Amino acid sequence: MANAWGIVAEAVVKSLLLSALVLTATAYVTLLERRLLGRLQIRIGPDRVGPGGLLQPLADAIKLITKEDFIPAGADRFVYLICPVLVMAMAVFVWAVIPIGPSLDLFGTTIPLYVADVNVAILLILGASSLSVYGFILGGWSSNSKYSLLGGLRSSAQIISYELTLALAVIAVIMLARSLSLVRIVEAQRDGWFILRQPLAFLLFFVAAFAETNRSPFDLPEAEQELIAGYQTEYGGFKFGMFYVAEYLAIITQSALVTTLFLGGWHGPLLPGVVWFALKTLLFVCVFVWVRATLPRVRYDQLMGLGWKVLIPLGLVNIVISALLLI
Repeated sequence: MANAWGIVAEAVVKSLLLSALVLTATAYVTLLERRLLGRLQIRIGPDRVGPGGLLQPLADAIKLITKEDFIPAGADRFVYLICPVLVMAMAVFVWAVIPIGPSLDLFGTTIPLYVADVNVAILLILGASSLSVYGFILGGWSSNSKYSLLGGLRSSAQIISYELTLALAVIAVIMLARSLSLVRIVEAQRDGWFILRQPLAFLLFFVAAFAETNRSPFDLPEAEQELIAGYQTEYGGFKFGMFYVAEYLAIITQSALVTTLFLGGWHGPLLPGVVWFALKTLLFVCVFVWVRATLPRVRYDQLMGLGWKVLIPLGLVNIVISALLLI
């Protein structure tokens, strides 16, 4: 019994520490994006609050928390309030199964740098992604606004469509690693990263990640020039902030998954494993920002056509070829 309580306590402590670390990183990814966009667009970006603008995320958080809290007339109160919580919870939950480094030996005790090594970790991640769709579509529906409802419908169609592409890319990785555990997938890349053996799966996953996170050029659910921020139109203050944080947290999560599935996770020479994992993840976060500054938003028919007519057939062909090569 004492051993069981110790395992539970260790998991709780790891969860709290990892949540604090990820949420802090998310706050500063917003600053990183604004500064990188400023550099790419030949302007400065935020640099007034704190040295080099380092306290800007704190100022933004205080602003959102202290803004007036309102609920639109005619809104479904319970659903309206629970949707930001659902989206935020699913974004944080995924990190329970993402390994950020090899196990550490401290004072004779081995400490794994992940909350749980689950045999079906990939299925948990895909399931959490599917549940977050409810937050978007119900947030749009419950707001009693046509703009919000249109944004929610766009989001549900987009995420469900590109989840298929994401899953097909992941299946190719599972076939190579012969496991659904992210820890074992990382270990299987000790002698060679999967991006070298599955370049098409990597490309499919990376493109689908932009659609899954509602980022440019696939930010159709928000489309501020068309839908006035879509499903978020009737949200303000801290509730809007939760949607906002969940989007940036999803960017970090997708970058971490690209690192874990295709770039060997924490594996790398000279530097500690945690540092390699952080550097690879940061690289792809910067790519997300770079793409936003470079590419214009596509039309909705182009978005859906790319998913159903190009990416999904490519994913199916890739799985068949991979299976034949593994026979």
